Amino acid sequence: MNNRTMPRRASGFTLVEIAIVLLIVGLLLGGMLAPLSSQMEQRRVSDTRRAMEDAREALLGFALQNGYLPCPAISSSNGLEDRTGNACNKRYGYLPWATLGVGRLDGWDRLMAYTVTPAFANSVNLFTLKTPRDVTIGTRSANGQLVALSGISDIPAAIISFGHNGYGATSAQDILISDAGIGNIDEKTNLQGSGTALIMRDTSEDARAPGGAFDDIVLWISPNILYNRMVAAQRLP
Repeated sequence: MNNRTMPRRASGFTLVEIAIVLLIVGLLLGGMLAPLSSQMEQRRVSDTRRAMEDAREALLGFALQNGYLPCPAISSSNGLEDRTGNACNKRYGYLPWATLGVGRLDGWDRLMAYTVTPAFANSVNLFTLKTPRDVTIGTRSANGQLVALSGISDIPAAIISFGHNGYGATSAQDILISDAGIGNIDEKTNLQGSGTALIMRDTSEDARAPGGAFDDIVLWISPNILYNRMVAAQRLP
């Protein structure tokens, strides 16, 4: 009988087996990371809306105390309102977080913007129930046409977050993020310095959509809620 020893197979994984394992692990991690990224983004949106709602309540509280709305902030590093005498030095700029006593950043750690009707920020000739507003909030209809979301020139003030892409926003490190070039038409509207026309619509990453890609968040003060609070506090007749 031949007693020669048969060669023993080497133990361990082959390169093909290791590659298959790595592929499976990669697929599993990819499937887990996508929902995690979506959850993190949704949390940033929720944090932003909460910060903006806090700012809106602070604006209403400021009006109740003073009889007028504050001006935009002096700069990205100075959150006091930018006022000379009874009038604002600008009507569109950064949210005056220091004057309001609220946070200055949205969920993406960028400064929020703010626009106010000048007549509502006059600290001497206080606004009344008949004072004209001048901000209009627009949106896109189902067929992509630009339509009014609020009454025309009906909003006294609004707060803006520039969303995930941050085009036109200023970071917490005081770095201005450039806009998107020729696209993002509706986001560019929210960057215009007059602050009298703003767009709020569903988020879209499609640059070919009417108005371009969009992820801004706009929150405004209803004149009726403002008047209701002012009358209830006997600040208005």
